[in-house]
Order: sequence, then structure tokens, then C-alpha cells
Amino acid sequence: MKVLAISCKSLKVDYLGIFQSEGVDRVTPRGKSINLFLMDGKANGRIKCTLANWTGVAYKIPRTELEKCKGRSDLSQSGVYFLFGSDDTSDKKTVYIGQAGTRKNGEGILRRLNEHKRNQKEDYWTEAVVFTTSNNSFGPTEISYLEHRFCTMAMQTNRYFVRNSNEPSLGNITEEKESELEEFIDFSKIVMGALGYRLFEFLTESHTDSSYESEHNSRQELLYFSRKSRKSGLLIEATGAQTSEGFVVFKGSLIETIDSDTIPTRIKEHRQKANIDAQGILQEDLLFTSPSYAAAFVIGGHVNGLTHWKTADGITLKELENREEEQY
Repeated sequence: MKVLAISCKSLKVDYLGIFQSEGVDRVTPRGKSINLFLMDGKANGRIKCTLANWTGVAYKIPRTELEKCKGRSDLSQSGVYFLFGSDDTSDKKTVYIGQAGTRKNGEGILRRLNEHKRNQKEDYWTEAVVFTTSNNSFGPTEISYLEHRFCTMAMQTNRYFVRNSNEPSLGNITEEKESELEEFIDFSKIVMGALGYRLFEFLTESHTDSSYESEHNSRQELLYFSRKSRKSGLLIEATGAQTSEGFVVFKGSLIETIDSDTIPTRIKEHRQKANIDAQGILQEDLLFTSPSYAAAFVIGGHVNGLTHWKTADGITLKELENREEEQY
């Protein structure tokens, strides 16, 4: 068995971000120290995760390794679990979010996971992530609240297809308990990301329900695509931004619906599966591996994204990257 200690300086912790005073830039969030215990001595095996000053305990368990967890006392407790997999009919990653209470026979989370494994209709999932506590402090009220909040957040970010058919009950909790559980959720978001699942992270750095421009943090340079299509004669206009994962084309962008004869197969398939209305308006933010892939998706053919994505001032993405290189 091996223990892996990680200093998570790059992880964003929203509730730790503070302002010094009005008109002063945001202070950089403080780092976090996370302990990842490789229970089987390998990165693709079972992982136990703990965080400094947090009573929570998280496990990442491959479906094939559930039997090895038999006899672990903390997995017989109450908690919330996530079943991660993929949909065979699409490229969308999927997740089911559930809760497990301690039963009269003393069994809890692990028993519930094994029930999912035995169900022949639930063969989609390959890994489970479990959240419980080191002091066995979760009761029915706590796990119901957490299940509800986790489902709501996962649906809002739209990273995964959430398989829950019914919305979990929020339950009846005091404001003191709500504050305590929200703090648990903040830590859980960090741990989930550290375990490799960006389930609770929006594609862009900030997201609100307000206007289009304000949905995306000013620290991310908004980029614009504008080109008259020879196929439809329409002026195709889209908005996007580079992120740490690639390039995001934002909801509301106008997409050319006619494919070029030479369009790559992967891009054509992506366009066919995307949520685009009859007028060619994109109905969701989409992540791509590169600016050129994103631009090709928008226009329906080959295009150089580095030269076609531009700032509001007309500066190309290639020029922006060259400026950044010159600063170092």
C-alpha cells in the first residue's frame, strides 16, 4: 500500500476566495493538502482520500474491486455515493447519485453498492465514489440533504448525464445543520476533482444565470468567431474561451448547419449529436480539445482556430499566445 500526498495549490476553492477591499484584485485562494491512500499500491485501484481539517472520508472504488472492501467499518456506515460510467449510445459520461443508510444488520454503503452491482440493468458503471465521515455522524437527514444538493449541482454543471429519475428530497434541516453540510460539500467538491471527476465544475471559471457576458469570468478572455458561410450565405457568429481543458464554445452561438464535403468524420458526428435548435443556435456550452476543432464545429469545415478566434479588439488567439510567450 502507498500514500500519495498532494499539495493542491492549483485547485480553485470558491469559498476561500476573498477580497482585500473594494477595487482590489481577488486574493489567490489558499492551497490545500490532500492525502490519497493507494490501498492496492496502484493508481487504478482503490483509493482512500482524506483532507486536512475535514471529518469526511472519500473512497474511489473500481466496480471490480468491491469485494476487497468487505469488512471495512467506515463503508458499513451511512453516506452518499456516485456511480460513474458512460452511455453506449452517445459520448456522454453518466453518473447516478444515491444515498445509503445504516441498516439493522449493521451494513450500509458497501451493501448498497453490491446491490447495484448485482442488478443486471445497471451494468453501465465502472467506478464508485463514496463520501462518509470518520466519526459516523451522518443520519437520514444529512444524507438526504447531501444527495439532493449533489444531484442539483451535477445537473447545473451538465458535465455528466445524471441518471437519477426522481429529484431527491431536500429534507428538513436547521440553518445550523445546513451551514455545516454546505461546508462538507465545499470540501467534497475539492476531493471529487482530485479523484479525477469534474462533476461539479462548470466548463468556464464562473457561471451565473445573468446575462451572457457576465456568465463567463472576466479573467477568461472572451473570443469571437465571425465568418460568412459560402454554403448558407449566413454570417456565422460564435463566442468562446480557452480553458485549462481546451476550448469552450458558448451556448447561444450560431452554428452553420450545412456540412462541407471535406469535414472530418469526428467533427461531423459531434455536430450531429450536439444540442442545436432549428435556427442553428447552440443550446449548451461545449468543450473541445483545441481552438481549431471548436472553429471547425462552428463553421462545419476545416478552419484554423488560432487565426479565426479573436478578441473584441480583433486580436487573434495566435497573437495572444505569442504575447504570453514574450512575457516569459
